[in-house]
Amino acid sequence: MQSTKTQYYSVVPSEFKLDGGAMFGIIPKPLWEKKIHSDETNRINMALRVLVIKTQEKIILIDSGIGDYHPEKFQDRHNINASKSPLVATLEKNLNITAEQITDIIPSHLHFDHVGGFSQKIGNEIKPVFPNATLHLHRQHYEYSLNPKLRDAGSFQKHYFEPMIEEYKNKSLINWLTKDSGLILKDNDYELNYRCSHGHTPFQVHPYDNDLIFMGDLTPTHAHISPVWVMGYDMQPGVSSDERIEFYDFVQKNQLTMIYDHDIEYWGSKVEKSEKGYKAIDLQPQSHPSFAQILKHD
Repeated sequence: MQSTKTQYYSVVPSEFKLDGGAMFGIIPKPLWEKKIHSDETNRINMALRVLVIKTQEKIILIDSGIGDYHPEKFQDRHNINASKSPLVATLEKNLNITAEQITDIIPSHLHFDHVGGFSQKIGNEIKPVFPNATLHLHRQHYEYSLNPKLRDAGSFQKHYFEPMIEEYKNKSLINWLTKDSGLILKDNDYELNYRCSHGHTPFQVHPYDNDLIFMGDLTPTHAHISPVWVMGYDMQPGVSSDERIEFYDFVQKNQLTMIYDHDIEYWGSKVEKSEKGYKAIDLQPQSHPSFAQILKHD
């Protein structure tokens, strides 16, 4: 049973751009550009979405965006649109939530554009942004992130996230996830569970409850709804295709709304299967990139 006091918010504290060809893998540009337009350098606009869940006693963040401490060359390459402390500023301005009030943080995976906002650079040191939170992290994914394959090593900036994780370790504020699925946390009658996918990166975590599921980079935008429209970044594209079908069946069976982490237009949708394949239905627009939108308030 789900708490009637649970509230959901979609926040997009910053945006960035990635190459459209890389985002759609083997799909030809004339097809994917019908859904998402690219700029003169072939990059597409992408959100860095964070899901905020407020239960009776907890304030939970799923993912954190990209942070504000990257070198100028890196920011120019990805056209990062972020203010100082973008996630904290957005939470304070739109939800009246301070960094100290966050009780739980859950990175879907440790790529720089998902975990960057959990860390901050103070002088020459990297420190956690949310000092009182419990970090829920998949142990096998963390182990992989420290020694990734050469092909995806650039997506893991361990010099930024490892000091943050070590500090949580020292404070005994890590809940290690170790299975392919299970419980993340419980607050009275509210439960947040997870399922893992492995095609994009090993042990990517997808938190879900009775209403929502965070798709992460398994299905980053509504334009990726087809099982075969897989990113070139995925380590195992064929596995990702199969996993999408498994997740979509799970989503339909449990009548969940999928949250898209990188969709610039929509924060989420449901999914429907027909003779022609899968399609996103009931698309929910993000009214403004930095606006905290209530997803549901019972």
